[in-house]
Formats: sequence, C-alpha cells, structure tokens
Amino acid sequence: SNKVILYARVSSTNNEASLDGQIERLRNYAAAKGYEIVAEYKEIDSGLNDNRKYFNQILNRDDYGILLAEHKDRITRFGYHYIENLLNRLNIKLEVINNTENKDKEIVDDFISIITSFCGKIYGSKRKAKTEKIIKELNEEETSQMEKL
Repeated sequence: SNKVILYARVSSTNNEASLDGQIERLRNYAAAKGYEIVAEYKEIDSGLNDNRKYFNQILNRDDYGILLAEHKDRITRFGYHYIENLLNRLNIKLEVINNTENKDKEIVDDFISIITSFCGKIYGSKRKAKTEKIIKELNEEETSQMEKL
C-alpha cells in the first residue's frame, strides 16, 4: 500500500520549532514518492519513552502501509529494529528519509531525561536536588574537558 503516515518528534518544547520543518520535509518526500498521506503526527516526547501517546495511536492503526520519519531516532532512541520487525509482520514498512544519525542537542536532552528518571527511582522525593547536582557536575566535567583540548 502507498498509504503513508508521517511522524515527527522532538524531545522537548525547546525544539518545538523543528516539528514543522520535519513535517514539511516528510510531505515533500511523500509527494515525490507518490505516497498518499493518511495522517500526520507531531509529538513532543523523549525518544526513550516507550509509551508515547501518538506513537501508540499509530501502532494501533491498520489503514496505512508505510510509516515515514525523518531519522531513525525520531522513531526511537533504542530498539528501532524491534519496531521495524514487528511492523513488517503487519505488512507496514518503516521508512526513514535520512539514515545518518542525528547528533544534536536532543541526545543531551534524552540523557538528562534518563538521569531524571533514574534519580526519581533511586532517590524519590530528594530527586530534584540530586538530579540538579548530577547535571551540574556533568556540565562542569564537559567544560573542563573542552578546556583541555
């Protein structure tokens, strides 16, 4: 089937502006390929979250044959091939426009969300202070490493 769903994602509201750019590039790509767009989804959530609202909606639909995203990391940070294999079993092709990995500020945002999540599990109510301390130390470490270069 040439029916396609477009999926754009950013990990935080800081990057919200890039959602429209992603959708526009996906639309152009779909048009060039002759795909029929059945839906467009724009999500603000971490690629590490395995329970994203809109991504789950897409996975529960059966009215498309192609799921299109700009980069693999828009679909997920980890476990891409599991998702690809499961969609294949449903005769849905997972297609990405750009196979190069997207190395940008979002990786740092995702790393911070991992730290925040783990600190919540480990420290409970003291989480905020502990998380801020760890992030501050990481930033200081990064700065001192850069100064050595």
